[in-house]
Amino acid sequence: MDQQQIEWQQQGFDELTTHELYQIMMLREAVFVVEQDCPYQDADGQDLHAIHLSGWQQQQLLAYARIFAPSQNGEQQGAVKIGRVVTDSTQRRLRLGSQLMQQAVDYCHQQWPDSAIVISAQSHLQGFYQRFGFVAFGEGYLEDGIPHQGMRRPASRA
Repeated sequence: MDQQQIEWQQQGFDELTTHELYQIMMLREAVFVVEQDCPYQDADGQDLHAIHLSGWQQQQLLAYARIFAPSQNGEQQGAVKIGRVVTDSTQRRLRLGSQLMQQAVDYCHQQWPDSAIVISAQSHLQGFYQRFGFVAFGEGYLEDGIPHQGMRRPASRA
């Protein structure tokens, strides 16, 4: 698939069609539950409050992340949170993860330029997120049995 033809969307939960939501849940489950062999409750109720950033090509979901406005991020009030960052395993050679993160960071800074951005990164991906200006903070921790590290990127307008 040609990476130039990715269509990026940002939608609230109520704006998602059932088809879009189904593909989002399938992609997250395929990667986070099946591929990473990590059984957990993906439908955590937080999708209702998130902005859903998705990359589509020919009606196929290839990349996805959810974004929480500063008012929706209970963990670090005042910061935007990006989570559930995932790409279709069959398309990773296209470097969609980099495109996805750039889309997410750009969207966050456009919507909330005075807010820092936080992520809960799988520890082995810290280097990937550092390329987007994220810096580790605090101690590493286990989330669903996988080592994670909190990371933060400063506000675009400090």
